[in-house]
Amino acid sequence: MKDFLITMSKFLIIGLGNIGDEYVNTRHNIGFDVVSAFVQKHGGSFRVDRLATVAEVKVKGKQFVCICPTTYMNLSGRAFKYWMDKEKIALENTLTIVDDLALPLDKIRLRSSGSDAGHNGLKDIQNILGTDAYPKLRFGIGNNFPRGKQADFVLSKWDKNEEPVVKLKIEKSVEIIESFAFIGIAQTMTAVNNLSIKV
Repeated sequence: MKDFLITMSKFLIIGLGNIGDEYVNTRHNIGFDVVSAFVQKHGGSFRVDRLATVAEVKVKGKQFVCICPTTYMNLSGRAFKYWMDKEKIALENTLTIVDDLALPLDKIRLRSSGSDAGHNGLKDIQNILGTDAYPKLRFGIGNNFPRGKQADFVLSKWDKNEEPVVKLKIEKSVEIIESFAFIGIAQTMTAVNNLSIKV
């Protein structure tokens, strides 16, 4: 019973992105940025470990294992599965933070399940887990790009005029991670899914 309780108060937070200086502060790396902000807020630091950079923080008695996979985006599932199994964390206690082209820049969407929507990181996680029923925090990045330029857009850096909103949304996403762990996904979805985050 004790082991069960420890597991239920432990959470795996996965930020999706690509390693390498050329990807820093790009739209596709917002998962890394949100997880880094969460770890920084709670006084943690990352170490290089198996398949990911990893940080562990404790917040009001709950443990958070935070990972940024070092496998590149389209192989994110290996790191997810390895750390979930190693830390004995229930699938519903995982939260994957990911960029989403289908959402406008002012939106964040929390879901307990849902398809990969063509996102390579989510596609790999779904293939490895054999299910799409795992919580995701989708960070809207908009879709302001010419036809055929989707890859260039997601790998580009934020425009100067977008940066204030992105900063606010990162702060809000950190609060969502905390709310997810402390009041649960249902109440948190109700609170955040209709928000419009603007400066």
